[in-house]
Amino acid sequence: MSNNVMVSRVENDRVLVLERVFDAPRDLVFRMFKESEHLKRWWGPRGWEIPVCTVDFRPGGVWHYCMKCVDQNLGQFFGMEAWGKGVYKEIIEPEKIVYIDYFSDAEGNLNDSMPSTEMTLEFIDLGGKTKLINRAEYVSEEALKTVMDMGMLQGITETWDRLSELVESLK
Repeated sequence: MSNNVMVSRVENDRVLVLERVFDAPRDLVFRMFKESEHLKRWWGPRGWEIPVCTVDFRPGGVWHYCMKCVDQNLGQFFGMEAWGKGVYKEIIEPEKIVYIDYFSDAEGNLNDSMPSTEMTLEFIDLGGKTKLINRAEYVSEEALKTVMDMGMLQGITETWDRLSELVESLK
């Protein structure tokens, strides 16, 4: 698998698996997911910023953030805010992060009308490079279809492009 190519597949109708190799050491790639000052620099698709990002990086801890569209070229999305909340279940540094991903509001209240997702991130050391495997398990086939129809795959591709650019500039 060459750099900057994301491979995606669906398992069991409700698990989306994304894989990509980053040209940076595993410890560095892992660190991008655990510290708010790093997450603010790459999380979200192009044209979106993270004005709010708090991270309590431990099992049971909460990651709460706001994505705001700041690119006028994105039309109807310009000025829109999207709040998210992650609750960490398991952390094995620098190999694995498991968290439940929710849509929320600014106070951190969960949005029950949108599906939550169990995210498992695996960081595999390839000797100076890192393979990231992201398994997103949705509550149902319909929930997975909902986020795919919202353009999630393009969003995560742009997000990981930004992560790739950042880690390559930092290594």
